[in-house]
Amino acid sequence: MKVALLVPGPFDAISGGYGYDRRIVAGLRALGHDVRVVELPGRHPFPDRGAADGARAALASLPSGTCVVVDGLGLPAFDPDALERRGAVGLIHHPTALEHGNAGEVRDALRAAERAVFPRLARVITTSHLTARRLPEEFGVDPARLGVVEPGTDPAARSPGSGGESCAILSVGALIPRKGHDVLLRSLATLPDLDWTLTIAGGEREPAHANGLRALAEELGIAQRVTFAGEVGDAELEALWARSDVFALATHWEGYGMAAAEALARGLPVAVTAGGAVADLVPLEAGVVSPPGDTVSFGKALRRVIFDTDLRAEMAAAAWEAGQRLPRWEDRAAAFAAEIERAG
Repeated sequence: MKVALLVPGPFDAISGGYGYDRRIVAGLRALGHDVRVVELPGRHPFPDRGAADGARAALASLPSGTCVVVDGLGLPAFDPDALERRGAVGLIHHPTALEHGNAGEVRDALRAAERAVFPRLARVITTSHLTARRLPEEFGVDPARLGVVEPGTDPAARSPGSGGESCAILSVGALIPRKGHDVLLRSLATLPDLDWTLTIAGGEREPAHANGLRALAEELGIAQRVTFAGEVGDAELEALWARSDVFALATHWEGYGMAAAEALARGLPVAVTAGGAVADLVPLEAGVVSPPGDTVSFGKALRRVIFDTDLRAEMAAAAWEAGQRLPRWEDRAAAFAAEIERAG
């Protein structure tokens, strides 16, 4: 099968969504499928003229007989009629209209674009059942055209932890408003009496927001405890997992929660907010879950995990057990191939 994945560049970004895309592409190729990745130019997801022109040109460049898959981040740039004629498949991690920080005219425009595009797709593949449940009512998707292929996880060694008296906390996610790093910083700032450090691994997709996070850490008086590691490679990220004691993410919305799944796979206690599907991913005994945006509640939850080392050890054991039950990447590509074949 010939497949083309159309995705806003750069495709090698560390974000969870693109991590999913890369693993699916690699898996499809390993199964013998001919997969081409086409990076879309311009601004996404609120498209500018360059994005619209690039989407049109990318679609026109693909030979007939190619199964066209468009990452949801780029879908608002496409003409719905053109996608319908090509029998295109949409890969929706979560609708861009639900992206935290999009408000007013931008949110309304994205919602209108997605409501126009989603029902015209031959098939829509989501990465969680939660997202799939929202698409028919909110975006007009025919349930018969919906499929779910959750991310996989790789087998991983159990994280030994920092080995020190300080609790080393790791957060993984791009520096964008939806990830709630500001909530995490504010929550940790309520715990000046506890011994903790925080490392945030994630690219600066929105430089203004990233600079604001650094300024916030200074304002809160915790900058000396916080490391912004930026975009890290696989080896460096693996080293960060190994020397961390807790994973934390104060997300406003996750289509699945790949970073939380990676933490569970390594036996790390997980402290998250219940934004999207991530709350369903984390067993109660493996961590703590607080309401999104609630710094008081999240701060109290983090206090329990940081202060009570016995509780943290119990959570780590439960996280390890839960991580071994997660789906593996080996079968994800086959499931994805089956879904796009159903598009006809």
